[in-house]
Amino acid sequence: MKIKVFIGTSLDGFIARSDGDIGWLERFADGDAVKAYEEFTSTVDAFVIGRGTFEKVLRFPSWPYEKHVFVLSTSLTKVPEKAWPEVTVLSMEPGALLHYLAGKGYSVIYVDGGKVIQEFLKADLIDEMIISRVPVLIGSGIPLFGHLDNDLHFRHVRTHTSSNGLVRSHYERIR
Repeated sequence: MKIKVFIGTSLDGFIARSDGDIGWLERFADGDAVKAYEEFTSTVDAFVIGRGTFEKVLRFPSWPYEKHVFVLSTSLTKVPEKAWPEVTVLSMEPGALLHYLAGKGYSVIYVDGGKVIQEFLKADLIDEMIISRVPVLIGSGIPLFGHLDNDLHFRHVRTHTSSNGLVRSHYERIR
């Protein structure tokens, strides 16, 4: 199974403001960024997101996912009709979740959401990361990275710079 991350951050490493606002990031979602995201999502079988990301996505004008979404949550009990039946809510640790998904036939998973990405990194389960840095400092918010018990080494694969200043870097885990 391959686990991938595709995420945008501010220059100072935040994926959202403390209240979850991503307005500062949305203005960089030009045609190039949308195309890169669509190309990336075409390579995955399913999405694994956290409750916070799920609640944010529910406020979008339209449902953004074309594949099954697994929401990791210990508190969410009901899936809104807007997202059903493409959503399954689970409460599992990363390793158990991957075993479950493999049993369902999934082989390439997109992991999204600050806490979820941090949990998968801490369990050393991320194989690839595409991190888009936008030229904005927001000062505080939800960080992309958190505490790790051990160093994780990645190899830089390539970097693409967009005309709007967004810098998208691709990394692969070195095992």
